[in-house]
This record gives sequence, C-alpha cells and structure tokens, in this order.
Amino acid sequence: MTDVIALGEVMLRFDPGEGRIRTSRTFQVWEGGGEYNVVRGLRRCFGLRTAVVTALADNAVGQLVEDLILQGGVDTSHLRWVAADGTGRTARNGLNFVERGFGIRGALGVSDRANTAVSQLRTGDVDWDAVFSAGVRWFHTGGIFAGLSDTTADVAAEAMAVARRHGVTVSYDPNYRPSLWDSRGGADRARETDWRLARHADVVVGALGLAGPHPGAVRLTHDEVPDALTAVASRLSQAAVLATPLRTVCSAGVNDWTSLAWSRETGLVSGPRMPGLHVLDRIGSGDGFAAGLVYGLLTGAGLERALGYGTAHGALTMTTPGDVSMATLVEVEALLAGATAHVRR
Repeated sequence: MTDVIALGEVMLRFDPGEGRIRTSRTFQVWEGGGEYNVVRGLRRCFGLRTAVVTALADNAVGQLVEDLILQGGVDTSHLRWVAADGTGRTARNGLNFVERGFGIRGALGVSDRANTAVSQLRTGDVDWDAVFSAGVRWFHTGGIFAGLSDTTADVAAEAMAVARRHGVTVSYDPNYRPSLWDSRGGADRARETDWRLARHADVVVGALGLAGPHPGAVRLTHDEVPDALTAVASRLSQAAVLATPLRTVCSAGVNDWTSLAWSRETGLVSGPRMPGLHVLDRIGSGDGFAAGLVYGLLTGAGLERALGYGTAHGALTMTTPGDVSMATLVEVEALLAGATAHVRR
C-alpha cells in the first residue's frame, strides 16, 4: 500500500553552488519538482511510502532522473516512459538551472522545460481508478504541474476527482510560476486554473497564494494575513484545512519564517516563529512545509502539531543544497522542542 502519491514533473536541477549560472563551469546535479519534492520529503524524512506519477523521455537524461528518484526512495511504478527522438523535438526532459543568491542578490531560476514528456499528458492516459484502488491514503498535486501545458490542468482535475471518489484525501498547492503562464494567459489564467482545481481539494497548501485578484497582485502585512486566509476559506466550502508558510525576506541568506493554518474545527492556528533564519538554499522549502503538514495530518497529530512539522521541516530544508529535504524526523522534532545549532557529538 502507498501512503501518498503525487502528480507532477520531475526535472534535473543544475546548481552552480555559490556561483552564477552564466559564469559557472561546473554544476552539482539534483532532481526536483514542486509536487515530487513533497513525496520525496515524506519518504526520506518522515518514513511514509510514497510514489510519483510523472513521465520522462526515454534517454540517458531521463534515466538519470529516474535513478535520482529511486535514490530518494520514491516508487516509480507509475512513471510513464515516452519514446525519445534523439533531439527532443517530440518529447524531452525538463532542466532547471538555479542559483541560490546571496545577501542583496536573490535566488534565480532559469527553467528549460517546454515540450517535456510530462507536459504532454492528457486525460485518459493514466488509469486513475487502478492507481487509487490499491489503498492510497493521500494524493497531492499543484499549480506547477497544472501550468505546464493546456492539457495538464485537465489531467490534474481528472486525478483529483477520481481520488475523491475512492475516498483519498486530496491536497493542492497553487504554486505560481510566471514563466509557465507568460504566453498562456498570464496571472489571470493561472488564478482561474487554481480556483478550479482547489475546489477539488480537502487540503490547500500555500493557500495564501489564492488571495487577491491574481497571483502577486497584493503584498500582505503580517496583520492582514489572517483575514486574507479566512476570505480564501469562505470560497472553498469543501476544504477541511488551509495552510500557508509565511516568509519575510530580509536578505537571500536570512528569512523570517513562520506559518498559518485554518480548519473548520479550529479556526486560525499559528505556527512556530523562526525569525532571522539563516538560509543556504531556499528552493523547495515550501514543498518541505507541505510534506511536514501532510505527515502531521495523516498521523492524526492535530493541526497545530502538523503546522509545526511543516514549519520545522521547511526550515531545515533551507539549510541544505538542492530542492529536496535532507532532514530527519529526529531533527524536525528536536527543532520543535527548541534544539539549538550547537555541535552534537
């Protein structure tokens, strides 16, 4: 039985370390993807059995991505291989170049992902009844996958509907990437897609991304966040839980980090505050937050504890390079208990 399944793209990330993309001569290679990072964290940090539904072009690059996924312990039995034509005209694998930033220079991502194998998925390509009939407990997808092409939002909606029919808890993260929507309707179409899909979800992670008329339209002060999250909840009558990480960027290397959640049973719940958090690599921290939240909710820890797991795990994800978490559950629980950065021997 699989505890959690995610639907999304897995890309090959090229990391120049402390350098710049445009001047680097060497790169560290990682795998990553907004939806995949969640199940990878749930497997490696929290010990749940997880799988990813994705597609890769069948060449050496795709096989490298598969190998990285396998090293992370995520089940690849739902991976679809697409024939490669040798040059990527018909299908290819996504690449993501990301520099971490430093001080006043923010992180920079340059993705190369048009016409990837997973972006060509269409409704009917995956037998979702077969996927969810094997005892799956949770299904997760998000706005990054939905934004890949004109067909992927329909695939996400199809999967979410079948998951709910099988009694599987569904979560959605309205992750917004402007580069995915620039030539396809922009922020307005992204917002329309997010509302359409969020209405299929029991849990919305990053729910504050639904505030305002379109993504990025408003910058909320800390005092405005509770009302904004409550307003989002009023439009999602089926959602049981909304949660969001909250970040203030003091510099690329120092962030104030906390979280907020809402449920029908508890109302608003605040997560632990971590001011002045030192950041090595912030990419994937929101996905780390999602993984911890899902773990807490799946294990019946209660919303406050689940929010703590998410906040602590997201914070620890920022202390290591790459998209994916290198934290352990022992470290997450120790951080929640007030552990410091003293040397442990």
